Amino acid sequence: MLFDRSIKIAPSILAADFANFGAECRAIEAQGADWVHVDVMDGHFVPNLTFGPAMCAALRPHIAGVMDVHLMIAPVDPYIDAFATAGADIITAHLEAGSHIHRTLQAIRATGKKAGLALNPGTGLDAVPQLLDLVDLVCVMTVNPGFGGQSFIASQVAKVRALRAMIGDRPIHIEIDGGVTVATAPLVAAAGADVLVAGSAVFKGGSGGNPAPYGANIAAIRAAAEAARG
Repeated sequence: MLFDRSIKIAPSILAADFANFGAECRAIEAQGADWVHVDVMDGHFVPNLTFGPAMCAALRPHIAGVMDVHLMIAPVDPYIDAFATAGADIITAHLEAGSHIHRTLQAIRATGKKAGLALNPGTGLDAVPQLLDLVDLVCVMTVNPGFGGQSFIASQVAKVRALRAMIGDRPIHIEIDGGVTVATAPLVAAAGADVLVAGSAVFKGGSGGNPAPYGANIAAIRAAAEAARG
């Protein structure tokens, strides 16, 4: 993975057709997706239960590009090796998921994978400067994690702007997860985000058998974000 700050669209398969995940992953990449975002939820750290390492391993042959695995689980450390072995390119853990996030990020890096740090809407940036040398991505949650289809929390735009200033010229992506649409993408892109996770906004109107709407949806989000950068 070569680093650049171009806008990347990372559709969340949480909004895909659960009966046709392989076809859906192939379809979104064919229609212009840059990354494929996999939301892993444990029913404990967040109030929903989704996928595990076995699902990621099953999806890996269907994803030609980046598999971006977002662990909304606690604890994280016992599962890092399993998700790395399953083929994740990026493994993101939540700051709130444990008391030793520094060690967690070290463990992710030790597998040879890119390390991400996720922040819930109610979490500030106070701890982030001490972790920047260990991360390749910071994910700002613009909804409370646990379910797709929630409304964007506009107060997080200021957090994105402050985070971008904090990162400076370090090669660290700023990812936005939650409520990303054609209307909200410009807000976070202008503030400094470069990776946009979108679920229903990408998958609406299509299916693995008819993926044309995916391409139009991805292109519209990308265009709106790029235009906001000036």
